[in-house]
Amino acid sequence: MVQKCAIPFELFREMFLGKELPGMARFCASHSQATPIATTPAQDFPALSQSFFARPAEAVAPDLIGCLLVKRQAGGELLRGVIVETEAYSQEEPACHGHRRRTPSNETLFGEPGRFYVYLSYGIHHCVNVVTGRADWANGVLLRAAWLPGEPERIAAGPALLAKRFGLCKRHDAKAVDPRGGVWLAPRPAEVSAALVSSGSKGLVQTTRIGLSQGQEVPWRWYWQASRSVSRRMRGDRQPTGSPCKLPLAL
Repeated sequence: MVQKCAIPFELFREMFLGKELPGMARFCASHSQATPIATTPAQDFPALSQSFFARPAEAVAPDLIGCLLVKRQAGGELLRGVIVETEAYSQEEPACHGHRRRTPSNETLFGEPGRFYVYLSYGIHHCVNVVTGRADWANGVLLRAAWLPGEPERIAAGPALLAKRFGLCKRHDAKAVDPRGGVWLAPRPAEVSAALVSSGSKGLVQTTRIGLSQGQEVPWRWYWQASRSVSRRMRGDRQPTGSPCKLPLAL
């Protein structure tokens, strides 16, 4: 979904599922740049180590909830968001891009862990994943939604919106999740860790993945229950009120 579009993406996908519309890819590409934010340069946030990602996707995905997606802007400022929703994918199950075969388009997913795997979905929007597990075995985590303190709570509430807000596209595919590349993932801020711990088992919701034609029954989606930036909540889980925790706008 893109801002200023009159048709919500979920409805758009149902209407045109699997169809690549002429000109739509070019339109979305032209709107994929991150919006500049007024903030002063902040100190660097340490990146998660490669060993963090060298685990099965279903172990990494819940541990990424509360971590920070960080991008260095052209002026040196840091754009930051708290990851609030993830999905895991692995070669042995049919929803994974590498389930059937290894191809040039999914080659990154078979690479070393700790790299971004970015692909174009339905020819209209980008999805940002991080490669996990081990080399030569397709394994990865989709970053489904993020919360950006001080910005509209739904600005990155979905894979397409997250990619758009951070200006991530195919040119970031296969790039290392590393500050030297300008985009990385940092550990949970202390305030987020405290909020997750205090909420106990209710803080992190595990449920089935969404938007799939196969493997819908696999419970490999996780989200922060207290966040209003989650793309879609499981049935019966009401939208919470207020902010999930107090964070300084500069993080």
